Amino acid sequence: MERPFFSAHYLVLLSVVVVLGTTSAAAQQSAPPAHERTAAAYQQGIYLVFPFENAGASPRLDWLGEGLEELTIQRLSAAGEQVYSHAGRLVELERYGLPRSSKLSRATMLHVAEDLDADFVVFGRFTANGTSLTIESRILKVSPARLLPALQETGTLESLMDLHSRLVWRMLSAYDRNYALSLAEFTKRQRPLRLDAFEHYIRGLLASEDDARLRELREAARLEPEWPEADFALGQAYFARRDYDSALPWYARVPKTHDRYVEAVFATGVCRLLLGQPEHAEEVFISLQEALKNNMVSGADLPEILNDLAIARARQGKTAAAETDFRRAAELDPDEDDYAFNLGLLALQTNDPAAAAGYFREAAEREPDNSEDRALLILSLEAAGNKTEADQEREAAKETFGPNGLPAIRLDAKNETLARLNRIKTELDITALRAEIESAELLASAADSASSSETPVAHLRRGRQELSAGHANAAEQEFRAVLAADPSSAAAHRGLAEIDRRQGKMDDAVKELQASLEARDSAVVRTMLAKIYLEQKKPDLARAEVEKALKLAPNYAEAKQLLEHLQNSKPSEKKPSGGAQ
Repeated sequence: MERPFFSAHYLVLLSVVVVLGTTSAAAQQSAPPAHERTAAAYQQGIYLVFPFENAGASPRLDWLGEGLEELTIQRLSAAGEQVYSHAGRLVELERYGLPRSSKLSRATMLHVAEDLDADFVVFGRFTANGTSLTIESRILKVSPARLLPALQETGTLESLMDLHSRLVWRMLSAYDRNYALSLAEFTKRQRPLRLDAFEHYIRGLLASEDDARLRELREAARLEPEWPEADFALGQAYFARRDYDSALPWYARVPKTHDRYVEAVFATGVCRLLLGQPEHAEEVFISLQEALKNNMVSGADLPEILNDLAIARARQGKTAAAETDFRRAAELDPDEDDYAFNLGLLALQTNDPAAAAGYFREAAEREPDNSEDRALLILSLEAAGNKTEADQEREAAKETFGPNGLPAIRLDAKNETLARLNRIKTELDITALRAEIESAELLASAADSASSSETPVAHLRRGRQELSAGHANAAEQEFRAVLAADPSSAAAHRGLAEIDRRQGKMDDAVKELQASLEARDSAVVRTMLAKIYLEQKKPDLARAEVEKALKLAPNYAEAKQLLEHLQNSKPSEKKPSGGAQ
């Protein structure tokens, strides 16, 4: 499923420490003086960091390219800056079908940053001569596009941590001459870290084989036993191997004060669910949900948490509560077919095949290439006694998937098959949470700078937050405030288009997306427009837009899938209408 805003999953914010339950006293200790907050709030933006290029060092130091990216992210985050994580950048590259190791042009970096609404791009290069290491970094301002002069630092490889910390401080203070932190203050905020542990950690992240990844990460954790990054990465590595028992103790080592804490707790709940411990999973998800709500400005319902909580409850027979959670998840993320699918399974479990058919039809319309959605739709129609509709769907499925393309699914008396089919969310998209934190920061800084919370950027980010929380009217007000100040804002037009689409105003959504494209061409927006044309039964217009999207981003996976669906669909193909819900 493609999210229209902040498509990279992880935005690292220092304020998450305060939000997730640390004491107010600790928060006061970590907060800078008021005059520092004022300067930082005025200049602060969102950073997107790319790997540094090996421009003359031995291939033995290739690991340092992504190492310097990760180290820059950690330094910026520790200093209170907002920055996309390494994982967030990889998600964005994956959306465009770009390999993680590809060397990107500045134009491509700028395009990715624009789609993420980042304010600054950081990239650089490094060279080595004997024991001497030189690192060069640059900032590319996104809007208006401006490349700042290069900065360099030279020292020994053993002095990398100090050398790099000094370089990042110079980078921040060179961009903003009013930057509040001195070099000593900036350095004090950085966590001391052994170079050998850091190297093992990066090599573990880059390893292509599980055994090598675990070996490197375990060594990093041994050398730095109090380092949460290595602990979280080990939890993720064991989780990827489906060794959930081994993942749990590593997730448990991630402290509440760490920016990956929310993800670690969520992953703990998922492990409990996959280990067949729904009662423990329910406890984890409820505690996480309550912690978020109690510590946020307005509370943040995240659909992935609601979905997995609903599955945990359904497996304990708490069907009413499970249905409520599934419905709320579907409201928050109306494009996702998994929530409608899980509602369909729950309806079958409660012997309501007519309602199940409605949910599975909804899921199949959202993901027409998902054969499992279609198979459960046919099964539910048959169970509800709607044989004619079931036959129509079966014939349509043969055209789409071939004569044997549907999975064989049979119901059993104990509903064990249905329980196995539940779609568990294993990754947490914390877009809404990050937007909420960001909005809180803007409000907190308003006393120091009254205009800071009324800028187009602030309105845009609050609009994303409100839309993620399902508050369409409030989101529309924010996006229109952006357009009042900047009528050509591509992101604001995208936001209004998403609201119109959710409200069924397809023609208005088309106009807003076209306005967004006039301001800035985008493969993502063209693919969104193609999907709406497809919903309007305009396949020729949809094909034209998706082909234009692929000219801009030839490897964009979602556009390629949509084009393949258009090519496989017959022009005369029509889906049966109706279905109970």
